[in-house]
Amino acid sequence: MTWRNRLRGIAIAVLATAMAAPVAGARDRTPAAPEGDDRPNIIILLADDLGYGDLGVQGGRDVATPNIDRLAAQGVRLTDYYANHPVCAPSRAALMTGRYQQRFGFENNPGLAQRTATDFGLPRDEPTLPERLKARGYATAMNGKWHIGFTETNVPTARGFDAFYGFLDGAMAYIPDGKTGAKAMLRGTSPAPMPAHTTEAFADEAVAFIEAHKDRPFFIYESFNAVHAPLQSTDRYLARYADVKDPSRRTYLAMLAALDDAVGKIVDTVDREGLGRRTLIVFASDNGGPTWQTTSANGPLAGVKGLTLEGGIRTPAIFRWTGRLPQARTIPTVAMEFDVTATALKAAGASMEGLDGVDLTPFLTGAKAGDAHDRLYWRAGPLGAMREGRWKLVKAEDAYFLFDLRSDIGERHDLASADPKRLERMKSEWGAWSASMAPPRWGPLNRTASAKPGAVRGLVEDYIARRPVDAKALLYGGGPE
Repeated sequence: MTWRNRLRGIAIAVLATAMAAPVAGARDRTPAAPEGDDRPNIIILLADDLGYGDLGVQGGRDVATPNIDRLAAQGVRLTDYYANHPVCAPSRAALMTGRYQQRFGFENNPGLAQRTATDFGLPRDEPTLPERLKARGYATAMNGKWHIGFTETNVPTARGFDAFYGFLDGAMAYIPDGKTGAKAMLRGTSPAPMPAHTTEAFADEAVAFIEAHKDRPFFIYESFNAVHAPLQSTDRYLARYADVKDPSRRTYLAMLAALDDAVGKIVDTVDREGLGRRTLIVFASDNGGPTWQTTSANGPLAGVKGLTLEGGIRTPAIFRWTGRLPQARTIPTVAMEFDVTATALKAAGASMEGLDGVDLTPFLTGAKAGDAHDRLYWRAGPLGAMREGRWKLVKAEDAYFLFDLRSDIGERHDLASADPKRLERMKSEWGAWSASMAPPRWGPLNRTASAKPGAVRGLVEDYIARRPVDAKALLYGGGPE
């Protein structure tokens, strides 16, 4: 059975389960919207380092994600959705602005030097999603990982969020007795106690915000640190996987279960409060999974977080808006993370000036077919990529590879020598786009920029050929494990 057929069968099974066992409290009792007010609530549920194959609905075999699977059964799932970048912070910068983050030099994760650098973070002249929504009268909240600004002018409450509960760095401990990871939580800009479990605490904050703001339009950016390293969970979640012998895999599955429960708690609250028809919910990940580090699974895809092969940039994506979007629909529309920004702003009637992203609503409803963009581009130091319809160009140092993703989702067969004209045209177009972007304002945390010539190319070639790889040697960027 092919991967695509297996996913189709899983989706049908998930839909049947969802119809047979609806979410507790999900009976639709949406109060009438204020007359003339068609602004929906908007909730973005962003997972961290989640692999393409880490969900039941995505073909995961040893995972249990009933709440996220149910969300897919109640909405639209995109099979060809991409993060803007293969690592965390640049990807999030694109989501918050709706633009290619390379336009303003945000091409790499921050290091220690960026914590105090005045030029780090989103430029003040780049309006953020919450800033645009506040101009439309939205109450705005963020819970979880920020990672795109540290100074007082670039923390969440300075960039459009009324409320913030979370942390500014790229990773932290999940539990108070975690052996690695910082335990510094913030509420607004003030220190807050370390919770018993960050994933559950972030969900609880979202629930409280929904309940407090159910009578006016609200926006919640639920930026989980799950399932990013370090591998830590609570005894309650670890007990669910007591029969898993590999301790790393056991902990990862526990972390994933906690993420799924958190998503379920938030969605259940929306439905219990009767807000389903007035709430656009989006679930996605900031990049692909770092399999070598966390045991995340990228399904049939080649590569991992940090690379511009599919495993580094293609992620799950689900959109639910009860009554506005169809249920149990799966579409192959090629779309990107900054399209979430545009879709949210269009739904809210907010300004979309200067965006690179486009409104996905016509594709989600079926009013439009095809891809949201003729071309999509990536650049991460010596790595790059371009998607054009079924074709994908991959750059690794001075080497270029060409793949037909429609017949080769796993990027196993390089067609560069078989179609040199297409290769040269796509190289030229990628080069023109890259030249129009700003240079990186700081260097990468990992070793891709400082590696010996040929090392990055060799790693990509090894993933394509399915040879054993030592990804950590080049891709590890520091941080707790």
